[in-house]
Amino acid sequence: MTRAAATPALRRALGAIAALAAMAPVLAASQDEGGTPRIDNSMVLDSDLPTPMDAEPSAGDISSEIFGKRDDAYGAYQRGFYLTALALALPRAENADPAAQTLIGEIYANGLGVPPNVATASSWYQLAAKNGDRMAAFELGLLYLHGLGVPENHARAAELFKQAADKSYPPAQYNLALMHLEGENAAPSLADAARLMQAAADAGLAEAQYDYGTMLIQGAGVTPNTAEGAKQIGLAAEQGLLEAQIDYATLLYLGEGVTRDLNAAVGWYQRAANAGNPVAQNRYAKLLAVGEGVTLDLTEAAMWRALARRQGLSDPVLDKLLVGISSADLAAAEERARFWPSKPPTAAAETELEPSVPPAVSSESSSEAQG
Repeated sequence: MTRAAATPALRRALGAIAALAAMAPVLAASQDEGGTPRIDNSMVLDSDLPTPMDAEPSAGDISSEIFGKRDDAYGAYQRGFYLTALALALPRAENADPAAQTLIGEIYANGLGVPPNVATASSWYQLAAKNGDRMAAFELGLLYLHGLGVPENHARAAELFKQAADKSYPPAQYNLALMHLEGENAAPSLADAARLMQAAADAGLAEAQYDYGTMLIQGAGVTPNTAEGAKQIGLAAEQGLLEAQIDYATLLYLGEGVTRDLNAAVGWYQRAANAGNPVAQNRYAKLLAVGEGVTLDLTEAAMWRALARRQGLSDPVLDKLLVGISSADLAAAEERARFWPSKPPTAAAETELEPSVPPAVSSESSSEAQG
């Protein structure tokens, strides 16, 4: 399964929650009272809160969710012996074992050892969900949501998400929360959305932590709590969610909900930039261009600008910050961007051929050695 983009209706619903959700953050060059350039991060959060998620369970998740303990079928599945797992699970599935039925659904849905067959997977998920398996109910809900192997039916998807959410399945809680925010296939309710989002966040789901944190900052369905919101976004950032890393960097830069920490903010922007996010690349470039929280380096800034531009993000403010870069440095920066994350061939060759220089010997120590 793959993650899905938020629907336009969901974007509109969330855009009405608070002005912060509607404003894309902009890092703009400005000056303090002493005339020193600094970055204006006052637009705050990036989030178009939230993004629907199709959770792809890990092997460990499948182990605990489907069987609750290790068994022969799962052991074969875990080792990649999918046909063996299928053979072991089938007799149990035919005896109405929901765990085995769910495992077979996973095998067919993902084409593990067999040709992918979503229609067959949906049949097994249907049986397992009917027999009370929460993971199967959620997976079947995703199929109805996207019309894969079954007719597209968002109302049915919502019912299945609720069935799984009522059994405390975090991905289902998260997706049902989004439906309450959208208000089309579930009753529009910020309070219900926040309750479900918190439950999924407390279970450690990174997307839920990020979105619940944003809801706390905005006061959407909950009492505003910037500190707790920043904490939740930080937890999602630690799990590698790029959107959360960018917003957490912005919160650290501004000191919103956390103690202001410029070095940490730079670190999070750099981390997301290295992961290929154009927004982070653009912001990190600006910090490099004015030397805020990092050593001023126009060539490095120009390289990150080129990388962001390659993904369609242009920024006139950043262009003004780099107007003083020499043509030679600009050419070097753009050459580095062409081969990023590797070094340009010439630079790589020079690094390999560069001789090691022995440490210099002082005249005093040389005299002592001669003596």
